[in-house]
Amino acid sequence: QVQLVESGGGLVQPGGSLRLSCAASGFTWDSAAIGWFRQAPGKEREGVLCISSSDGSTYSADSVRGRFTISRDRAKNTVYLEMKSLKPEDTAVYYCSKHYSTRCYGSTWYLQSRYTHWGQGTQVTVSS
Repeated sequence: QVQLVESGGGLVQPGGSLRLSCAASGFTWDSAAIGWFRQAPGKEREGVLCISSSDGSTYSADSVRGRFTISRDRAKNTVYLEMKSLKPEDTAVYYCSKHYSTRCYGSTWYLQSRYTHWGQGTQVTVSS
């Protein structure tokens, strides 16, 4: 059974950093690309980053480029979302998700319909 479990969320001041983890079971990272999404209060869920398992290529939303990075630890079957220079507008519930393919597909990586399994989410609040 495929399961994704996010952790690492919390309260952080503007300009601060946070690292989220996504631990997987029921499959290995080599078999699927992994995406991070977020949903802010009153807004639709949006794509943040995706990492392909085929070649490690990554894709990111304009709003986080240069501040957020995605990486993976195969030995731990875990994907990380490193967030720096956090802003209040980054406040959201963050979700990791399993893509149906090993590739993110650059032009469509943010389409939620391409992801088959989702974690329960972890809250990130950026506030002073």
